[in-house]
Amino acid sequence: MKFLCRQFLQLALSAAVAAAMASGAMAQDAYPSRPVHIIVGYSAGGVSDIVARLIGERLSQQLGEPFVIEDRPGAASNVAADYVVHAAPDGYTLFLAGISNAINVALYPDLDFDFARDMAPVAIFSRSPLVMEVSASFPAKTVPDFIAYAKTHPGTITMGSAGTGGATHVGGELFQMLTGTKFTHVPYRGSPPALDDLLAGRDQIMFDNVASSIALIRAGKLRPLAVSSRTEALPNVPLIGDFVPGYEAYVWNGITAPKGTPANVIARLNAAVNAIVADAGFQKQLADLGNTAVSDTPAGFGKLIAADTERWAKVVKFAGIKAQ
Repeated sequence: MKFLCRQFLQLALSAAVAAAMASGAMAQDAYPSRPVHIIVGYSAGGVSDIVARLIGERLSQQLGEPFVIEDRPGAASNVAADYVVHAAPDGYTLFLAGISNAINVALYPDLDFDFARDMAPVAIFSRSPLVMEVSASFPAKTVPDFIAYAKTHPGTITMGSAGTGGATHVGGELFQMLTGTKFTHVPYRGSPPALDDLLAGRDQIMFDNVASSIALIRAGKLRPLAVSSRTEALPNVPLIGDFVPGYEAYVWNGITAPKGTPANVIARLNAAVNAIVADAGFQKQLADLGNTAVSDTPAGFGKLIAADTERWAKVVKFAGIKAQ
């Protein structure tokens, strides 16, 4: 009798465990069942906020629950990244990741998290090159012209950027590292004031995100000398790499989640993002911003984060960049 009771209890316990596991699996399969928050590390109205709202709106349509954009600016997006790293790994708190997060690993060595280790890559969806640009009145009309000008006018070239340690800064430092030129870096609080001084001739060069500069380029107020990768926004502009071997840089955006987020939740999000990226309407929305829609697996996105972390650490060290 005792054996039968023990056997019955074991069977009951196994059934309870199986039911709990099935319930958990069903809950994950039903993801999302409530609003999802995408945390953005920059202020409302900027390029990051805009692309986050584009992808969030499409994800809401795809998955049937609101994807709420929440801006938490500060410390080059580290404030927002820290918040998401320490959030519950359930798929309901996501992060709009970008190239700055790969740069920040070297720029902020005292962070209490490691982006590549503590974030799970979900999906990349947008890429934008940097555009090497001067004012329309500047004498150099090509990259070789500019390099020659910089070398024959030492100490006179100032380079504006959207902020110390950002893509528009390290992109210019990479150019100097590979060409042996030397510019004086002038950081601004975002691209708009930097572009104002470039237009006024107070700065001579900028390596800007295409999305920030495309309207001024189309208006003929800025001259694009080259781009860091192909873009439909500037199809006839040559590559920086055509003149500077080894130059490669572009801005990207994707979605990450806290480490430990269930694999099937990540797979569901990745599939939804990739379906959005394949849509011609979404591609046009990004193209209007100077961005290109791209897709990859979570593993492929993770490799990009790792490669950019290594690449920009070398540039940060070469230029002696310190966080401000």
